[in-house]
Amino acid sequence: MLRVDHAGEFGAVRIYDGQLAVLGSGGRAAAEIRRMAAAEERHLAVFEALLHQRRVRPTLLHPLWSVMGYALGAATALLGERAAMACTVAIEEVIDGHYRAQADYLAGEDPTLEETVRAFRADEIAHRQTALAFGAEETPGYELLTAAIRGGSRLAIWLSTRL
Repeated sequence: MLRVDHAGEFGAVRIYDGQLAVLGSGGRAAAEIRRMAAAEERHLAVFEALLHQRRVRPTLLHPLWSVMGYALGAATALLGERAAMACTVAIEEVIDGHYRAQADYLAGEDPTLEETVRAFRADEIAHRQTALAFGAEETPGYELLTAAIRGGSRLAIWLSTRL
């Protein structure tokens, strides 16, 4: 559980890195992406500490997620600010369900980790709402783009859980 959550937060940071490399520092979307990226960096720091404390190794796919996350971020930003936000919507939809299932599983088993997962889930839901408010759904090809990103996110979760 910690391995896959660490991988997911790392991937999110890399996606935002790629988006900001393309979008630069100007514009409302870039400012909002920087704010969301800062939240993901805080999440990542917590999971890195938990990996160390609980002696869990990171996923073996960490280098791949670095490249793939950055590439996804850059590619969606090249399609425009709305497409970058559509990427956030798609990923956060998957993460919402993923964190909800984890929190339910942790209920009564590990209250501290459950609380962390629920708090991070709330942040991810807020990111999705922010991205929708920025017009993510107005992206040309929105349904196709978000379906592909959701599928990739589910695959990354599945692989990171196992490797």
